[in-house]
Amino acid sequence: MAEEKTIVLPGDKLNGSELEVRGLGRNYATYKLGNEVYAALPGVLEISEEKKVFIPLENIYIPKPGDIVIGIVINVGLSYWTIDIRAPYNAVLTAQEFLNRPFNPANETLSLYLVEGDYVIGKISSFDRFRSPFITLKGSDKFGKIVNGKVIEIKPSRIPRVIGKKRSMINMLIEESGCDITVGVNGLIHIDCENSHLEDVVTLAIKRIEAEAHTSGLTDRVRSFLKEQLSNS
Repeated sequence: MAEEKTIVLPGDKLNGSELEVRGLGRNYATYKLGNEVYAALPGVLEISEEKKVFIPLENIYIPKPGDIVIGIVINVGLSYWTIDIRAPYNAVLTAQEFLNRPFNPANETLSLYLVEGDYVIGKISSFDRFRSPFITLKGSDKFGKIVNGKVIEIKPSRIPRVIGKKRSMINMLIEESGCDITVGVNGLIHIDCENSHLEDVVTLAIKRIEAEAHTSGLTDRVRSFLKEQLSNS
C-alpha cells in the first residue's frame, strides 16, 4: 500500500491504534471523545500499512526548559516583567535575573530597564504547567534586551525548516547575508544587519522558507534568491 496523504481539519476523526502525532504542541494537536480521537488543529494525515502519522500545520508553541525564545514585555511589575512568548502561558523575567544582582523595589523601578513593547532574548529555565515559565539570561551573550535590528514572526511549526538539518539553512542565511540572526523556537526571529535593506532581504528569504517549507531543494532556491537580491542592491 502506497503512502496516502490527507488534509485534516479541526474536528476530523483520526482513529487508529497506530496513530502517531509529530511536531510542536503534539500534546495539544488532538483530543479524545470517548474512544474516538479527533484533530484539534489543521494538519496532514499520512497513512501507510504500518501506521498513521498526523502532522499539525498550525502548531502551538508549548515552552520547555532549554528553549531559546524571543518575547515582548507586556507588563512591568514590582520585581519582575511579564513576557509574551506566543504560548498559552506568559513567561516571567525577574529583576534579579535581568540585572544579575539583588534588587530592591523600594529603591528602584523596573521601567528604568525594560518597558512594555521591549523585546528580549532568553532561555526557558523552568516550566511545569502549574507555574509560569521562567526566563534566564544566562548562557549566551545574545541574551537580554534587543536594541538593534528587527524582530519578525513566523509560524512556530516552520522554525525547524528555518534552522535546517545540522543548521544548514540558518548557517547559509548568516553566511550569505553577513547578518546576525537569532531564532526563537516560539516563532520569533531577530535579524540584525548593517543596514535596514539587508534586514528586509533576509526577512523576505525567511518568509519564503515559511511559505515553501514543505518543498524540496529549498536551501538552494533561497541561496539563489539571496544572491540575486544582494547583487541588485
